[in-house]
Amino acid sequence: MDFDPTLLRAFVAVKETGGFTRAAERLHLTQSAISHQIRKLEEQVGRPLLHRTTRRLTVTEDGEDFLRYATQILDTLDAMTRRFQPSPISGVVRFGVPDNFMGDRLPPLLSQFARGFPAVRMEVCVSMHTDLRAAIRAGELDLAVVMSPPDVVEGTCLRRTQLVWAAAEAFEAPKGASLPLAFFPKPCVNRQVAGSALDLAPLDWHVVFTSASPQGIRAAVLAGLAVTVLTREEVEPGMKIVDGRYGLPPLPSVNFSLIWSENGKTPCACRFGQLILEMPDLPGVEALPQQA
Repeated sequence: MDFDPTLLRAFVAVKETGGFTRAAERLHLTQSAISHQIRKLEEQVGRPLLHRTTRRLTVTEDGEDFLRYATQILDTLDAMTRRFQPSPISGVVRFGVPDNFMGDRLPPLLSQFARGFPAVRMEVCVSMHTDLRAAIRAGELDLAVVMSPPDVVEGTCLRRTQLVWAAAEAFEAPKGASLPLAFFPKPCVNRQVAGSALDLAPLDWHVVFTSASPQGIRAAVLAGLAVTVLTREEVEPGMKIVDGRYGLPPLPSVNFSLIWSENGKTPCACRFGQLILEMPDLPGVEALPQQA
């Protein structure tokens, strides 16, 4: 038995408004049209759904059961319509983000956005060494997540994380020689922060490995070639945190902030930015109050 959603909406409207006249006003129909739809629905069901007297209108026991099912069906149909209706928003979103901000959450985020806004094209730059701030200033990106020291206020603060020195579990510093380090190419914030800290430390060090790829840095560290700087949540099995060892100076925490270009707040970019603001926090990462 297939029920016409139009008839279901008429029945629910009569119940919620308490009468045929107000239901007709809600649905922008005539009272006779509502009466015809209810009569047709009752004929299809094979039993009365409403009890009518000259003074009042009530729902029968069968009507109460039918109302529950009808409401569930209409809620599902409305949700399906919202989910699959064509989006009026189109255009291009140009987004930049460091590798260590989203990790495995970037693909589902992009998939969610693409499902909701199929007419929008995404251009995404995922990199630790690209100067995302410069790209924002130049108008090459609409929005970007950037890393910055906690004393730098910019954009909307998303979360805070601690930088640490990391090495392989079996790493041993060479005796009587400078400490080997692995970094991303400049202008990586990890490298900038580490360099500023090292400049103030009485430590002999040198860069033995450089890679623009996070996989490359991890490979060098796990191979025991060098020490590097990671966020605490990036430290993986086979690595150890070596803060305070080998004369290494302490490192600060850093903020992840969402920044926009001057003309970047297009409707489609704003929708994508809202998804970023709604992302759940990573375990072990301190969420910050959002600032405009």
